[in-house]
Formats: sequence, structure tokens, C-alpha cells
Amino acid sequence: MPQDQRAVLELLYKVSREFATALDLKTVLIRVLFSALKNVGGERGTVVVMDDNGQAIDSAIVYGNELRESTTRQLKDTVDYGLAGWVVRNHLAVLVPDTSKESRWLRREDDQLNRSGAKSAICVPLMAHDKLVGVLTLVHPTPGAYNNDHFELMQAIADQAGIAVLNARLFSESQRQMRVMTALAEGAARLNKFVRIDDLFENILAQVKQTLQVEAAALALVNGDELLFRAASANGHSLVGKHIKLREGIAGMVARQGRGIIIPSYASDTQPLLSESERISGLRIRGFACVPIHVQDKVIGVLEAINPLAKSFDPDALLVLTGLGALAGTTIQNAQLFESLDLAQKRYHDLFEDSIDPIIITDLSGFILEINKQVTVFSRQVPEALHNLRIDQIHDLNIEKTGPQLENIGDATLTYESILHTSDSKTHPVQVYVRKVLFDNTESIQWILRDITERKELDSLREDMSAMIYHDLRSPLANILSSVEMLDTIIEGPERETAKPILRIAQHSISRIERMVSSLLDINRMEQNQAVGERQPADASALINYAMDAVRPTFEGREQIVHPYSSPDLPQVLVDVDMIRRVLINLLENAAKYTPVGGEIEIGAQIGPEIKEGFLRFVVQDNGPGIPESEREHIFDKFVRLKNKPGMRGMGVGLAFCRLAVQGHGGSIWVEQAPASGSKFIFTLPLAKE
Repeated sequence: MPQDQRAVLELLYKVSREFATALDLKTVLIRVLFSALKNVGGERGTVVVMDDNGQAIDSAIVYGNELRESTTRQLKDTVDYGLAGWVVRNHLAVLVPDTSKESRWLRREDDQLNRSGAKSAICVPLMAHDKLVGVLTLVHPTPGAYNNDHFELMQAIADQAGIAVLNARLFSESQRQMRVMTALAEGAARLNKFVRIDDLFENILAQVKQTLQVEAAALALVNGDELLFRAASANGHSLVGKHIKLREGIAGMVARQGRGIIIPSYASDTQPLLSESERISGLRIRGFACVPIHVQDKVIGVLEAINPLAKSFDPDALLVLTGLGALAGTTIQNAQLFESLDLAQKRYHDLFEDSIDPIIITDLSGFILEINKQVTVFSRQVPEALHNLRIDQIHDLNIEKTGPQLENIGDATLTYESILHTSDSKTHPVQVYVRKVLFDNTESIQWILRDITERKELDSLREDMSAMIYHDLRSPLANILSSVEMLDTIIEGPERETAKPILRIAQHSISRIERMVSSLLDINRMEQNQAVGERQPADASALINYAMDAVRPTFEGREQIVHPYSSPDLPQVLVDVDMIRRVLINLLENAAKYTPVGGEIEIGAQIGPEIKEGFLRFVVQDNGPGIPESEREHIFDKFVRLKNKPGMRGMGVGLAFCRLAVQGHGGSIWVEQAPASGSKFIFTLPLAKE
């Protein structure tokens, strides 16, 4: 083997071992440069490290025996516009005998003729496993100083350096990732300890300052179309309470776009990026990083790190801050939920204790878990005794509503009337409201027992007074009717023809009052679950004709036409005749009231396969404005009248009586929209047995 080849191999072996003994990236880069300058020669050298995407991520510069710092701008210009950039793009080594004649050489102030002037250079790619990992450049102050031997030796050194740089880069990346993961893990462990929102904000900022080693940190949350600063740590310079529009400043842009931004330092051309609200009075901003706070892909705020203590941000600063922003989003959401829950529980506790109604919380089996003070007042029992009872020992359960095992109780409130039992064997009428609730994070049942003693006493008094009034009205009404009938018999001659219409109106009005009084008495009686009067077989057509005759004066006065119809050979119905006559009269009077002057009304009875077996169906139909669907369910309630019907008067008891009367006979009553317009009242009555 020739002596020069042996020397080269020994050199490369030595260089390889020197590179292999270091894993720190910066140390490897320095060794590569010093080794290249020592063995190839030159005034200075530069090595730039590239990532897998072809982006420069680190560099080292040696000038003589001195290591120099490179700026971000210098590194970018070299790769974008210089000879190193051409080598990176083409993966080819270049020997430049004279830099003044090389168009690919990036000329700096040092290359001017009045300075160091023209030079010679070698630039080679650093390859590892067919991948570009960097570029190495050596510069000699004398043009033509480098020849092919230097060029080949440089390439040989580069072959050894490529693997070393790749290993060091991977090691550096793994160390960086480990630092990032450690920082985030520590951050998560610390932040998850706090549930109070103010404590959490304070510790998020402390974590940012400690992890990124910055002078100040701030946190703002989205509030409508603004960012509101909720916390800041800026050494006496406060941002708390400031607002930034989402369309303004760096923070607003980060919140809108959902991507972090890092600016190592502020120059005059970047200062306008800061909105007026972002600027901190008395604090000179030398570096700034801002990331979104995410919760399930939704930006809820931003996190800022201001002024790194080392005068520049670590390469991983944005990655770490982004991770802290993600952690902050989750913990802030949890803290807000806890705060809402805590507030709701406090509000519930205040309402629970201060309620004027007895409130009982039981488990799903009915055993008492908690009571408010009103329970002890009403039940006259001490809390210790009540906690050993079941809910059915406090009041009478309505099994039909709750179910035997309380299985019917859900999120919707059930209500029923009951009796509350006291320790001294007394009782109170109560209205019960019961539903499932979450109590101490456990599914439970809430019982509200509202005392209705006064209401019951008033109801009883009103019913007694109503019954007394109705009964007392009957006697004078009977006297008036007798007097009118007597006048009808004693008036003779010409006066009779004059008095006859007046007497007929009086008789008609008295009959209406009698029917109203009877209906009110029947409502009162049937609401107390008393049975209807004596039932007997009755002809449907006769019932209809009687009702039409009773309402005929109204039809004639309003020029309305009534169309009766009935199926032939209708079977008889088993009814209290007087009561069902009044049902038909009420429905006809109601139809006449809402049918316009000159309108038409239909009334009839029918039987058929579509009707429930054993029942006859009656129909009263008008062509008035109709009843809105939303009101049909309540139209048969007592004292209820149609809304938005100006000029229509009445007590609202006619239809209530109809429903109670029909249901008292075992039938059903309802209202439908008429085919053309108006309302169609339908009710069924049982047939008489043949």
C-alpha cells in the first residue's frame, strides 16, 4: 500500500474515532470543523445541520481557533442564497478556487476587495444512509489554495462526519423530546392538583415561567368576540382585566387561527404586530411566544410567554408552550365545571335549607338521606328519628304515580296530593313534587311536600258557599217561573199578544239559569266522585230534538241554520235524561255563540264499526273560527275560556260540566277540527241493554 494512502486511512480512522466518542450535537460539530481545518487547512469553517425536511436546525462556525455564534438570519441566508444552499439542493460537493469568480458564493462585507478579498472554498454535503444531514464549508484566505487532493480528503472526512452528525442529531432530538415530555408530565402532575380556577391560573403561569425560563407570562380566555386577560405574572406590570379584540394583535391572530407563534425578539418592523392592549407599560418586550388554549378542537383562550431570561427562546419553546396550552385547556375546563358544580351545589344547599317547604332526599329505595329544617317543623320529629325512616312513613305514597318500588320516578317531576303524618298522630294535606336528582354525586330522589291546608280549607269553604248559593237560587227561580207561567194564563185580550214574546224570553232565560244552576251543582257533586242520577233508556233523536227546541230562540235570533241528522233505527242509550239534555244544550249554545250570523250547525248521532262497541256517538259541529290545537286539551277544564275571542262571555263551566257528565256515564268527549272550518265536538254514551 502506498505511503500516502496509508496515511490517509490512518487519518480517517483517527477522525472517525474522534467523532464517535461524542454524542452531544454541538460537540460533534465543533470536532468536525476543527478536524477538517487541521487536516485540510483553511482560515474558517462552517457546518450546518439539516432536519429530515431539509430545514436548517443548528450550526457551528470556527474562525481560526475561535468558536463564533451564528445568528438565525445568517443561517437562513447561507442556506437560501449561498453556496451551501446549492450543495444542499443538489447533494453535490463543490471546489471553488476563487470566490470572486463564483456566482454561487454569497458575498458578505468581508469579501470586499478592501477587506480580505477573494478566497478559495470547499463545500461538501454530509450524507448518512443516502440522506442529507448537513453541509460542511471550509474557506482559505488565498485563492487557489485548495486542490483536488484537498477536495477528496474533504469528501472523505465528510463521509465520516455524516454518520456522526446524524447520530448526534438523533441523540439531541431524543434528549429534547425527553425534556419536553418531562416538562409536560411535570406540568400535568402539578396542574391537575388544582380545582379552584384562580389557583389554577396562578400555577399555569408559574409552570410557564419555570419551564421556559421567561420573565413574564399571561393567560387570556375568549369572551365573546374578545380575549379577556384573566391572569398575568409580569413582575409588577399587570395585564389582568385588559381586553383584546379577536381581530387584533398577535394574541387575537393565535386565537382565530388556532396556531402558536414565536418571535425571538422585537424589531421596529414587528412592533406594530402588538395591539395597544398587548403592550405592557414599562416592560420592554425582547421575545414573545403565544399559543392557543384548546379544549376538544375549540380555542378557549391563549397562553403567552414573554422575555426569555437567556435572551432567546430554546428551539423547543413553542412545542413546550403548545403542550402546556393543551394541558391548560383540559384543566381549565375541569376547574370551570367544578366551579359550576360547586356553585350549583351551594345554591341548591341554600335553597334546600331556606325553603319554606319540607324537602326530603332519599335513596332510590326510599330511605331518607337528608332533610331540611322544615321537615322537622311539620313532622314534629327530631332529625335523628327521621333519618331512620322511609319516605312512605312520612306521607301516604301514591303507588299509581310512583310505582310500588318507586320505579316510575324519573327526571320529570311527578305530582300528587297526599297526607303528611306527624309524630303526634296528626296530619297535614300536602302537594307532593317528586323527581330524581344528583345529590352528593349520587342518583337520589327529591321529595317536596308543600302544605296545602289553607288551600283545602278555602276549597271546602268555596264549595260549601257554592252549594248553598246554588240551592238557595233554586227556590226563587221556581217562584219566578211559576209567576211567569201564571201571567201567561191570566193575561187575556190584546195584551196577551203583546206580552207573549216577552214571557217567552223570560221563560227561556229562566230555563237557562236553571240549567246553569243544575250544572254547577252537578259539577260539585261529580267532582266529589258521586254517581250520576237515575239512568233510563232514552231515544237519541228525542234528546237531540229537545236540545234544539231549547236553543231555537238563539238560532233564530242569529239567523243560523241547524241540520239534524241521525242513522236510522238507532238503539237507545242508558242515561240520566235531564243531564244529557243539558250536555247537548250546552254544546249547541256553544256552537251558536262561535258560529257567525247566518252560519250553519250540524247535530246528530250515529253508530258504526268505527265506534267503540256498546256506545253511540253524538256530534255537534259548527263553522266558526275553530279551536287552536294547543288549547283543545284544556278546553274542557273548569273556568277555562278560549283566548283571543273578544266579546265572548261566559263562566267557562259549560264544557267542564259536559266532560264530567259524559265521563260519569262511562263515555268520552273530545274536540276535532271540522273538515271545512270550525269545531267538531264528539262524545259517546253507553247503549241500553235490549
